[in-house]
Amino acid sequence: MVHEHPGVSPLRRLGNVRALDEKQFVFDAMLSGWSDQQASRALSWQTIASRAQVVRRFGEFTGRYPWEWSPGDLEDFTTQAKSRPHPAARSTIRGYHTIIRLFCDYLTDARYEWATECEERFGSTPQQICHEWNTATHLLDYEGRVERRALTYDELEQFFTAVDERVETIVHRGRKGALSALRDAQIFKTIYAYGLRRAEATGLDVADLRPNGAASRFGRFGAVDVRWGKGSHGSGPRRRSVLTLPELGWITDGLAQLNIRFAGVQR
Repeated sequence: MVHEHPGVSPLRRLGNVRALDEKQFVFDAMLSGWSDQQASRALSWQTIASRAQVVRRFGEFTGRYPWEWSPGDLEDFTTQAKSRPHPAARSTIRGYHTIIRLFCDYLTDARYEWATECEERFGSTPQQICHEWNTATHLLDYEGRVERRALTYDELEQFFTAVDERVETIVHRGRKGALSALRDAQIFKTIYAYGLRRAEATGLDVADLRPNGAASRFGRFGAVDVRWGKGSHGSGPRRRSVLTLPELGWITDGLAQLNIRFAGVQR
């Protein structure tokens, strides 16, 4: 959120402005102040913006403002999210609960004086509406849908064969796109061989391929330096190195071929 008065806290601005819609004005100031608090913790603006969007969506669902929210509102919101034609996943619901809890923690913290301000203006104060009896907890490492399963070795082999044959088909037909198809095929194999997430794969660069002194037979493809790993608590990307496994050593042939092809194009 961009402030109209940089350097002035949202709470201080409340006393200097007479708003036409006082409730909405205070709600916006709360979100602005919460954004400042998160930015002070060095959280990314993407994280801050996505959290604010969830809080606004929750406010629109309730049709009320934070100093009027109750635990029942959270439970109704959760029920609605689970009752849609495409129900929200457990991890998504847990994320909603976490964001709303953090926002309520900010509002109820005496250091920010929102409770006092709301009591004087509206005769009620914000409360923590998330508690252990109405929020989802993280109990399992995997929370995906049970109908989803990992591909078998035979299915993986069929998939990799199909993407390789696509390259050959384009070449034989004399059409453009063979190099792009080769790149795509190798990306699929690299994701599998190194266990990469989507963001980690899209952020890879040729310079991220590193040698591993303990496995010199793989040459410059002994490890991958992952620079865009998933962070935690808004920490930003986390770096990690993934070694090439002997069982998946075949990946280095494709990486070498792709490196030579693209190096020739660049020259």
